[in-house]
Amino acid sequence: MPNSFCRKLRPLLATCLLISCFSLTGVAADPVPAEPALRWWKGNMHTHSLWSDGDDFPEMIAEWYRTQDYNFLVISDHNVLGLGQRWMKQTAIAKRGGQSALAKYKARFGGSWVETRGEGDDLEVRLKPFDEFRYLLENRGQFILIPGEEVSDRAAGKPIHMNASNVGEVLKPMGGATPVEAMSNNLRAVEEQAKRLGREILMHLNHPNFGWAITAEEMAQVTSEQFFEVYNGHPGVNHLGDATRPSIEHMWDIANTMRLTVLEASPLLGLATDDSHDYHDGMLSRSISGRGWVMVRSEYLTPEHLIQALRRGDFYASSGVSLEEVTFDPESRTLTVQIDPEADATYTTQFIGTRIAPDADKTLMPAKEKIGIEFAKQEGNVATYTMQPGDLYVRATVTSSEGADRPSFKDQKKQAWTQPVGYETR
Repeated sequence: MPNSFCRKLRPLLATCLLISCFSLTGVAADPVPAEPALRWWKGNMHTHSLWSDGDDFPEMIAEWYRTQDYNFLVISDHNVLGLGQRWMKQTAIAKRGGQSALAKYKARFGGSWVETRGEGDDLEVRLKPFDEFRYLLENRGQFILIPGEEVSDRAAGKPIHMNASNVGEVLKPMGGATPVEAMSNNLRAVEEQAKRLGREILMHLNHPNFGWAITAEEMAQVTSEQFFEVYNGHPGVNHLGDATRPSIEHMWDIANTMRLTVLEASPLLGLATDDSHDYHDGMLSRSISGRGWVMVRSEYLTPEHLIQALRRGDFYASSGVSLEEVTFDPESRTLTVQIDPEADATYTTQFIGTRIAPDADKTLMPAKEKIGIEFAKQEGNVATYTMQPGDLYVRATVTSSEGADRPSFKDQKKQAWTQPVGYETR
């Protein structure tokens, strides 16, 4: 080929190469990083849609979380996965509380996406399955959807609800004579599915005080369960307990004290979730979005890496407080919490745990007044606590001076909860 022709061809080839590196939007495609840095990913792990008892379409719900800077969302409808063909009458949607749901759905996603059939009272809308709408919303390294199910069971007349994240097939509630037996049976079903399908599935216990269903002692006994909701944004879950029953946060300490002494087992780790059902009127008395979430530290935004980080305890739960760093030095037994402050807010960090006498029998439950006590309290954006002899574990609760943006109970403040640490060195 003559050199003159080659010289003329080079600019054209360069232009073609440049065009091929751009997407249809005209923006250069982001390369997949070879060695991404650890970072925090924000997610909600308890969400309901029209597939069960929510009042909006899953695409609309996912779009809200995506545009509110969440990085992942688990849609977890009751005893169902969003799979296959399903049509729902507009009258049924409206009766559930979504009178304006279809109009909003059409306005946001357009008539080419929204499918309807029939007219008048017989008008039906197609509910898109998970594997169809996820591709409309996901964005690598920014936002992903994770399939989930709220396994809604009963035992001894009490509601036993557990969420499975990254589930592959519908899980049938396994039941049991007691709450402990039902929880254990459902966890076993998840373990069997995970092994059979070769996938990471995480199951956590939902709102233990809902219906006063599960005691702290029962939570402790199911030692195969590693996670529970220390904060659930539904207003009806009895988060604060009552005059005779402990708050959910104190239940955490009772259960973990029992695990670390009598049962010699690993402690429970605490999640925060929305448990959202209601997406239209914004009433604080309803179960709305944006109340509780987890911040998970991982290199990659994938279900597998997120679940692995959760199992390592590399996360914190939040109802409004953001943390820059959480570190525990096992040699000095020092927990350090660094807060990402909001303007005009001040912060109080409580270091909480259970303390026994250094020479006490570590296989016996300590006295009530020693369980879940405040080891120390500090003001400011950085707080540090060094464990003392006899401390079984320590965790931190950070409380802002600012009220929660979307409170689920009266006088609620923004908070964050770190995971219990220090028990490994006993």
